Amino acid sequence: MNSDLTKKRTFFICGNAQSGKTSLAESILFKCGATNRLGSVNDNTSVSDYEDDEKERKSSINLSVLGAEHKKHSFQFIDTPGYLDFIGEVVSAARAADFAVLVIDALEGVGVGAEKAWSILRKENIPCVFFINKLDKENTDYKKTLEDIRQSLTKKAVSMAIIEGRDVFNSLQNKDKDPSFYNEISETVAESDDALLEKYLEEGSLSEEDLKKAFKKAIINSQIFPVVGGIASEEIGTELLIDLIEELMPSVAGALPRKAKDKEGKEIIIEPKVDSPFRAQVFKNMIDPFVGQLTIFRVFSGTLNANSTFFNCSKETKEKFGHLYMLQGKQEINCEAVCAGDIAAVAKLKDTRTGDTLSEGSENLEMEPLSFPTPAYSASVKPKTRQDEDKISSALSRLTSEDPTCNVSRDAQTKELIISGMGELHINVIIERMKRKYQANVELGTPKVPYLETLAKTVKISHKYKKQTGGRGQYGDVSIEIEPLERGKEFEFVNKIVGGAIPRNFIPSVEKGIKNSMKEGFLAGFPITDIRVVLFDGSYHPVDSSDMAFQIAASMALKKGFEQGGTLLLEPIMNVEIVVPEDFMGQITGDINSKRGKVLGMEARGKNEVVKAKVPLSEMFKYASDLRSVTGGRGTYTMSFSHYDVVPSRITQGIVEQNKKAREAHT
Repeated sequence: MNSDLTKKRTFFICGNAQSGKTSLAESILFKCGATNRLGSVNDNTSVSDYEDDEKERKSSINLSVLGAEHKKHSFQFIDTPGYLDFIGEVVSAARAADFAVLVIDALEGVGVGAEKAWSILRKENIPCVFFINKLDKENTDYKKTLEDIRQSLTKKAVSMAIIEGRDVFNSLQNKDKDPSFYNEISETVAESDDALLEKYLEEGSLSEEDLKKAFKKAIINSQIFPVVGGIASEEIGTELLIDLIEELMPSVAGALPRKAKDKEGKEIIIEPKVDSPFRAQVFKNMIDPFVGQLTIFRVFSGTLNANSTFFNCSKETKEKFGHLYMLQGKQEINCEAVCAGDIAAVAKLKDTRTGDTLSEGSENLEMEPLSFPTPAYSASVKPKTRQDEDKISSALSRLTSEDPTCNVSRDAQTKELIISGMGELHINVIIERMKRKYQANVELGTPKVPYLETLAKTVKISHKYKKQTGGRGQYGDVSIEIEPLERGKEFEFVNKIVGGAIPRNFIPSVEKGIKNSMKEGFLAGFPITDIRVVLFDGSYHPVDSSDMAFQIAASMALKKGFEQGGTLLLEPIMNVEIVVPEDFMGQITGDINSKRGKVLGMEARGKNEVVKAKVPLSEMFKYASDLRSVTGGRGTYTMSFSHYDVVPSRITQGIVEQNKKAREAHT
């Protein structure tokens, strides 16, 4: 535990997939002496990518916590995945860090992974340093990539070092050797501070002391974003980045303080001090094969000792724990205490989950919950064997506890188990882990659409059920009017029997018979909805009438009513909100129309356009992949249920036939 918070740096590394984030993390570890050899993603020797599926795919899937010491400074940093399917890991890491290192591939430029990471940084108001990587590749140009950063992300990006070939010819120590470089930095820094700007205009220059002090302040306040370049896999530029992190990026003591609210909504400032009350937030849960669930949290103030307790403010419960761990990839290192700035883990907590606020005592405060993106891709899950069926629930429970962007639910109508995530890759990784870690083998499919049936027009029907089989018979006679209701009204039953045509004790039997029949409609077997049934006449037999007889009579009357009145098939219509760059608007609106959707409106949101539409659910199951393909991953969408509407007749017949075949195959 390093209690000198001015010497502690807590940050995370983010960027596009394959941009070299993990290579940079390994280079930092090696340069700082935390490892005795340079880890490699290609050779499966990296500290960060330790899961089997990460090694197979040669890319990060989970965030990984790492640590190093350098020149009396202590670093804790998080390596994050770049694929959008795992963007939840970036959201988690951003909450735990004081600043970010955003890696840009010099060959690819600013890609969608960098754009998404940047939007998270700005939402969390986190300072950032850019690292332009892979400058040894052909057709790469530092200045061109720098300009791409300025055009795509921020005009406040300030060059700190340039790679030409493999030689760093500017560094923090000798930056004044290039007058144009020095002047550019001076002007940028001066523009971030009115008093400095006035001094710069009067004197034409700034002192090194003024420059460095103002530069640090501007970085902390996200007014300036330094840029360096290098080749992470060959340790070029890494030392310069480390120097920059130590000299200019915010320490734990110098970072912007975090905020919380008490139960009355009053804002509380959490000062990063060792002797302040203990306050922390959980940003990740992981399942370790040896110790079980690991709860990973960032300490924002105070000190926490091993073998003690803390108060979970979010759940209002006390949690007792034993060992405290510092993490180095998959390695768990026992420690006696942690303090402000530290990322630590404890095992086997009962009630604590991702996003929960922790404190000492029984404080009524809570930090802002983590805001994860809504899962956009769903698939049905069924076991391959009966043995797998017993394992699925436990496996999914554990995997979803690790990943808040993965949801599991059971559709009340179709009875299917549905797994939802950020994309097809995300779901496939979860299924692979179910098999690898928990020996649960499942088959994925497209979820069934929860169609409904309803009546086309109002009808009046009478039906008499009479059965004589020796002894007591069965007799029930009902006259009902069935009429369609507006969408969403579901069902109404109205009793208009007068004069005792049907005894009062059999009226509930009529309603029960109708409700039972509505569970499985007469067109394609989907539930019936949005009808009103008025019972207006009937007759009974003093001996043979019974509860069951009136149930059967009502059921048969309903069936006859639908045969005469006609059946309409209803499908769920979804509210869809799509956020895309303006360049893709034509393709998006055209695609919505091709999916039988209706565009309701468009509005600007920053650099993007928001398309609001209503689209049938049946057209949306693969939309996450379609949208990613059309927009190069730059588009996102959210979806929620709107209402049910009539399926066009040209499509109804195909659905009826398909469902009939499925039912026959099942029986």
